[in-house]
Amino acid sequence: MTADSFVTLLALAVVTAFTPGPNNVLVANSGATFGLRRTWPHVLGIGLGFPLMIFLIGFFLGGVFQSSLVLREGLRWFGAAILLWLAWKLATSGSLSGAGNEPRPFSFLEAAGFQWINPKAWAMAIAITTQFVIADAPMSSALMVAGVFVAVGLTSATTWAVIGQAITRWVNTDSRLRWFNIAMAAIIASCVVFLFLD
Repeated sequence: MTADSFVTLLALAVVTAFTPGPNNVLVANSGATFGLRRTWPHVLGIGLGFPLMIFLIGFFLGGVFQSSLVLREGLRWFGAAILLWLAWKLATSGSLSGAGNEPRPFSFLEAAGFQWINPKAWAMAIAITTQFVIADAPMSSALMVAGVFVAVGLTSATTWAVIGQAITRWVNTDSRLRWFNIAMAAIIASCVVFLFLD
């Protein structure tokens, strides 16, 4: 990978990782609801799970998804349904995941696994691997792309969790927490619109 390509990749990684999307909204909500310490598994799940997804798609699956309109469209509609379900769950409860009625933050495996049903993650992974994984050196280039996203993803997820924790004082009543969750849910639901913009 040339120096220019690497700088472009790094800039793209920063922009895509820090802009609001399902991962960032969920980790900010977790930071606000549970605090930074209990949100660390969620942060690590995003920061390591998405780069693993990029590596696997870049090394094994990129061509399959690029060449199959049916798979891409199926992923788009499935992703839209998942995002709307997540938005509804977030808007109607104190947190997104929980055992029974007891709210709890995402575990590492839940956050890493969420990448595989997150349509923004799929769209980014396919687009990025198509542009930056070199056909003549798929292993090394996929590892480099994934490495960039480990560094940027951990930084972004941590930043959003800290932002969430910082507003904990504001969401210290049931009413405020409910409105905060509704606002976060609205952001997630709005992501559905972008899935269908070509």
